Amino acid sequence: MQQVSDFLELVKSNRRGKLKVYIGMSAGVGKTYKMLQEAHALLANGIDVKIAFIETHLRKETHALLEGLPIITRRKLFYKGKELEELDVQAVINLHPEVVIIDELAHTNIEGSKNEKRWQDVLDILNAGINVISAVNIQHLESLNEDVKAITGIEVQERVPDKVLQMADEVVNIDLTADELIDRLKTGKIYTLDKVPLALRNFFQIEKILQLRELALREVSNQLERKIQTEVPKQIQLRQEYFLACISSHPNSAKNIIRKTARLASYYHAKWMVLYVQIPSEAADKIKLANQRHLINHLKLATEMGAEVVRKKNVDIVEAIMELVLEKQITTICIGKPKSTSLLNLFKPNLFEKLSKRLTNTDIDLIILS
Repeated sequence: MQQVSDFLELVKSNRRGKLKVYIGMSAGVGKTYKMLQEAHALLANGIDVKIAFIETHLRKETHALLEGLPIITRRKLFYKGKELEELDVQAVINLHPEVVIIDELAHTNIEGSKNEKRWQDVLDILNAGINVISAVNIQHLESLNEDVKAITGIEVQERVPDKVLQMADEVVNIDLTADELIDRLKTGKIYTLDKVPLALRNFFQIEKILQLRELALREVSNQLERKIQTEVPKQIQLRQEYFLACISSHPNSAKNIIRKTARLASYYHAKWMVLYVQIPSEAADKIKLANQRHLINHLKLATEMGAEVVRKKNVDIVEAIMELVLEKQITTICIGKPKSTSLLNLFKPNLFEKLSKRLTNTDIDLIILS
């Protein structure tokens, strides 16, 4: 297997923790199966590989591949009167295998765990110098949250920041056609047969699968471009893009601006920042409690997605934006679409118009996001 030999070379060439992620358009494409196949191949090549957490979902073919693989015992926790199992991060670090298999990257840990999310556990293990192979579905990627919701009608709650996928040394797309995936579903290879009719009426519809498949293919393509950009020597020095997302305490628009700017920065392999300008009416003693809560959530989301977050106080929002743009040499500003013209805006220029004027004689791009 070419993929196995490539990852094997990574493991041998550098003893720092390397991350390989299998990504797919949905459940049932075979990510866990491929990880277990790779574990057997690595073991056969003399690599100390262990299974730290795998979820077979009672799929016979997948479960059979666990045979012969060394497994690290899971940590047992009691939650709401039930005994549950979680990845034992400390046991993995103590045993220190060369490679560890950890499924379900987007999983939310049980309350009382050291980390809230499994991807944070994976970062701890990588920092300990252990190589990790993991898996995730494309709908769990944070910046695609709105796209996935539009496609499926469902807001995915368990999400992984884009920065986790971007730091991966290898991203492998496990691809199937929509027909192949539905055939697997109908034959009981994804869910038990009693759940198939409901799945066919909801998530597993041809048009939804095709759109999710496109997202997965596009993300892996972007990852390959990032790898080429960072590892292949450049003969021509291109302009270094630097994105700035300007947000408010608005409950919805800020999340969209943050996620879309993250996607743009990911596409251009660029750094990005998020700026909130606190005007006098939103001072700590004046801001509405609901707006304050929204703002905290926005800034937390931006930080989790890998942005540098800046807060400024100024009576003039445009002035604050321009100060940061010049200081950090921002190349692209991303702001929300202006609201419909109000009676007030008929008599004085709005933020968008003022910012446009300030940028007229510069080479700074301004992107208006819905």
